[in-house]
Amino acid sequence: MIESMYQVLREPRSLWVQVRGCRYHVCQWGTAKPGATPLVLAHGWMDVAASWQFMVDAFSEAFAQQRPIIAMDWRGYGLTEAPATDCYWFPDYLADLDALLDSLSPGRPVDLVGHSMGGNVVMMYAGTRPERIRRLVNLEGFGLAASQPTQAPARMGQWLDELKAQRTGEKDLKPYADARGVAARLMKTNCRLGQDKADWLAQHWARPGSDGQWRILGDAAHKVINPYLFHVEEALAMYGQISAPVLVVEASDDSLGQWWKGKYTLAEFHERLKAIPVLEQAIIQDAGHMLHHDQPQALAAVLEKFMG
Repeated sequence: MIESMYQVLREPRSLWVQVRGCRYHVCQWGTAKPGATPLVLAHGWMDVAASWQFMVDAFSEAFAQQRPIIAMDWRGYGLTEAPATDCYWFPDYLADLDALLDSLSPGRPVDLVGHSMGGNVVMMYAGTRPERIRRLVNLEGFGLAASQPTQAPARMGQWLDELKAQRTGEKDLKPYADARGVAARLMKTNCRLGQDKADWLAQHWARPGSDGQWRILGDAAHKVINPYLFHVEEALAMYGQISAPVLVVEASDDSLGQWWKGKYTLAEFHERLKAIPVLEQAIIQDAGHMLHHDQPQALAAVLEKFMG
């Protein structure tokens, strides 16, 4: 036991749900109550459901007691099974979410929160199944830069090259000597992450193998690029069909600008948001992309206010 380890305030329990050929791992905080609206949390790329723990702990007792709070490990992440595949397809996340909600909240709308990749998933899903969502929150789920048809040949070629690299093991994820090494990796990526939280996250973000090396709980196939181009027009058509009130939350750090370096900007993202019928926006100060790690109390307060 690491002395500095973060101390959990609300312990989740693990549920296992069979979803489209994958045994899905789901964390649940609290219990279902008659008429209560579940709060469902969708993590981002190369992350896990346990990543939400700090935000869940930051919710007020009154809010946390009102409803079950549910977070899934996406396919090929955390403790959810990885299908036999050499790459992953974005529509599968929507299909998995649809099946999960049918299992966990049949016939009842949910409040849905997604971070980063998960934010992109929930936006698309809410435009496809608007009747399933009561309130929607997108945390730093910016989508991708606009594309042109002329990019298609090179993109397909890149996909083929990355599949070849996947077969030869060139895209295998780096192992770590111990949990402290994993924690150091997390802190290198997020300069605001404290040692106590990093040590706790490391235990859920990675596991030791038979050789004693710690490996991230994410299938390396997730790192293979998608061969198809992102079409802004399709995304906007889905945004326009969202019937639930939407809250878009950004961190004060411009992570979008840091990633795309001028190829896709916050101004462009904000222009896309005009397609959403009912929209609110918020900014979490002194936070980067992992805002649910950096400022969980501030984020929890914003969500509580929006959820009502």
